[in-house]
Amino acid sequence: MNATPNLQSIQAAEKKLLLNTYERNPILFVSGQGVHLRDENGNDYLDLLSGIGVSGLGYAHPAVEEAIAKQSKRLIHTSNLFFHEHTAELALRLTEISGLDRVFFTNSGTEAWEAALKLSRANAGRLRAQGRTIGTKFLALHHSFHGRTMGSVATTAKEKYREPFMPVMPGVDFVNDVADLRSKFSSEVCAICIEPIQGEGGIHPISEEFFREARALCDSTGALLIADEIQSGMGRTGKWFAYQHYDILPDVTTLAKPIANGIPMGAMLCTNAAAESITPGMHGTTFGGNPLACAVAIAVIDTIKRDNILAHTNETGAYFHDQLTQLAKRHDCVTEVRGKGLMLGIEINSADLAQRIAAQMMERRIIINRTSETVLRLLPPFLLERQHVDTAIKAFDEVFTAALAGAAPAGGKANG
Repeated sequence: MNATPNLQSIQAAEKKLLLNTYERNPILFVSGQGVHLRDENGNDYLDLLSGIGVSGLGYAHPAVEEAIAKQSKRLIHTSNLFFHEHTAELALRLTEISGLDRVFFTNSGTEAWEAALKLSRANAGRLRAQGRTIGTKFLALHHSFHGRTMGSVATTAKEKYREPFMPVMPGVDFVNDVADLRSKFSSEVCAICIEPIQGEGGIHPISEEFFREARALCDSTGALLIADEIQSGMGRTGKWFAYQHYDILPDVTTLAKPIANGIPMGAMLCTNAAAESITPGMHGTTFGGNPLACAVAIAVIDTIKRDNILAHTNETGAYFHDQLTQLAKRHDCVTEVRGKGLMLGIEINSADLAQRIAAQMMERRIIINRTSETVLRLLPPFLLERQHVDTAIKAFDEVFTAALAGAAPAGGKANG
């Protein structure tokens, strides 16, 4: 490879060396600042995706940079055979903001979800040892997405993620609505798996009726209610956790994406009662909860608190949602605008049109992506301002008009 970053040389090297798992956009980013990314040619892109919901504090945030620099000079890794100063400190912050009691640190969201599934099975085994009647099945939702590892894939509804790896873990049923949940729930179920807002499934908030029924059913047998907050947690919806919008506490929740603003990290949180099921040697991790990741996550949480970012996310998210709703009234191709805070989805009436719109927004140097075929997904950094929303709305307005007319709009920089 050349010493100076070059898109063509990197593309050629990746084609030869990397496993073919992603259809990448032909753009090479070399730096970022705030809510913008910069490519190799010095062009700035307004990032409304934040690395698929990861860079909550944007790019080059001073608190994140300071935490990385300070901790990297002291200690990056020790293993979980020993103590370091940041695990309990971070766990305390997470339990305080979540309402849960115990934490297990991981390297990613899918690992956090695997830990939650294992905890559910272990909890059921503990209850059976006490004479309770409880099985090993899981109930998950249609349109769910919980990750890429085998247990996560098994609890993910979409066939395109499951079919290549069949047979996946057995004992998972999928439910559509409250009636379906009631009919499929029994003492054979060890956990109900919920995304309070489905991300990959199209930015669908769960109904309060469904959430409350799931909580009641779990309470009736001792099954665990698991809330997957990997995409919706850590302030993205205007609260620390999306389940807090419902005033319902799960037994288990999972985190990742923005928890350390790009340093790989995840976490599973649970109640004291659920935690009783895990003893030393039953589960573990080599890298999870290392000093560097914990130090950065502490800085992220402290910055969100200090700078009142939850309130900002609420205000900016409400403004963005309102502007998108007004936009939908002007364009018949938009059938619905959904979401909370800065987790928003724009439903388009055609998969082909949604794909063209996403591509044309990229041509205008505004980063979004398409999920569930017809949904334009917006997961911008929490630092997004109204001026950035206005830039995006203007571009959407022009792109929708041009796309419906069958013409490609002229590109333009997104430095607003």
